[in-house]
Amino acid sequence: MPAIAVVGTQWGDEGKGKVTDLLGAEMDFVVRYQGGNNAGHTVVTPDGTKYAIHLVPVGILTPGVVPVIGNGVVVDPKFLISELDELTAGGVDVSNLKLSADAHLIMPHHRALDRVVERYLGGARIGTTGRGIGPAYADKVARQGIRVQDLLDPKILSIKLEQILREKNQILVKVYNRKAIDPQAVVEEYLGYAERLKPYIADTRLLLNLALEEGKNVLLEGAQATMLDVDHGTYPFVTSSNPTTGGACVGTGIAPNKITTSIGIIKAYTTRVGSGPFPTELFDEFGEFLLKKGGEYGVTTGRRRRCGWFDAVLGRYAVRVNGITDLFVTKLDVLSELERVPICVGYEVDGERVDEMPMTQTDVHHAKPVYEYHDGWFEDISHCRKFDELPAAAQSYIERLEELCGARVSVVGVGPGREENIIRHPML
Repeated sequence: MPAIAVVGTQWGDEGKGKVTDLLGAEMDFVVRYQGGNNAGHTVVTPDGTKYAIHLVPVGILTPGVVPVIGNGVVVDPKFLISELDELTAGGVDVSNLKLSADAHLIMPHHRALDRVVERYLGGARIGTTGRGIGPAYADKVARQGIRVQDLLDPKILSIKLEQILREKNQILVKVYNRKAIDPQAVVEEYLGYAERLKPYIADTRLLLNLALEEGKNVLLEGAQATMLDVDHGTYPFVTSSNPTTGGACVGTGIAPNKITTSIGIIKAYTTRVGSGPFPTELFDEFGEFLLKKGGEYGVTTGRRRRCGWFDAVLGRYAVRVNGITDLFVTKLDVLSELERVPICVGYEVDGERVDEMPMTQTDVHHAKPVYEYHDGWFEDISHCRKFDELPAAAQSYIERLEELCGARVSVVGVGPGREENIIRHPML
């Protein structure tokens, strides 16, 4: 069975957790392949229990599934242990979790530098969560990272940390006037985490490839989204990893030809957390409507999300970059009660109409949305389970999104619950 990737197509918060949870029953493995505890998914189970998942794969909520944290993830071990303890207290079995030995660790100096650098940037700040994600990825690329496997060798851990903190402490003390970090104290702290995490550590690259060779079902779950990809997003207002489908290969060790289905999660409107360009952002009563009705607050940070109308330019771009085969449109129900619903079909940049993502950062910042307007609907659609049960205007809206984005809309979400979906085409 080929692997299946689930990716966000906008700036995150599209509802990937719900989709991963929905597909999880068909899977043997669910793999988180990038990001860290700066991301979050909200999942509502059939009994009404709401879970906020941050670091572990959403598949951990599905009995019988093997949840995997891949090598592309950066792991805060203290946070991971806390999340596992919370899930266990909530009755979730976490014993099947597998943690890649090659995943990089978030260390105290990463968190310290993340917070102080962001503060010093002032008005030019990126809008990070301050959890050390970016600095951890920077050290990984600079070959100064500490990996999960280093927890299994106290001598290696101590040597690496001593070397790294010689430089990092100089920066903290002399540049930012902060206290130096004691390497021995950090070693002792992290060896304590090692005792808890050791049963979960595995060669996940081998595990997943053997599973695929045996015909097992593997779902690859991304955090954040296409427009936050460090290579393909609205740089520099991006995350530090690759949430796109290509990142799923790098973050798991699964070859590209093994991924034959790429499911793009796309919200029926658009939201963004943090700084950066957002052509369709609303600053009026409609923005407040989407914020309040959609409950648009970050799962991990609680930050208010910026809200705007659907952007088909982003949709087309994401379909291409990810090789999306199916779209899952979420939160269509939020648009009920509007007299008309705009769709951004292109941009105006310096007086010229463009229909594709602008090439430069400057043009993206200057882009003004070009809208077409669709009739709205006032019915409650949360009970709909077939496409033809939707109001005609809602059907027309979905069909237009499908046409503009260039990929079929296979599922439409009409509410937050696991069962509140309309399945138009099977995705598996």
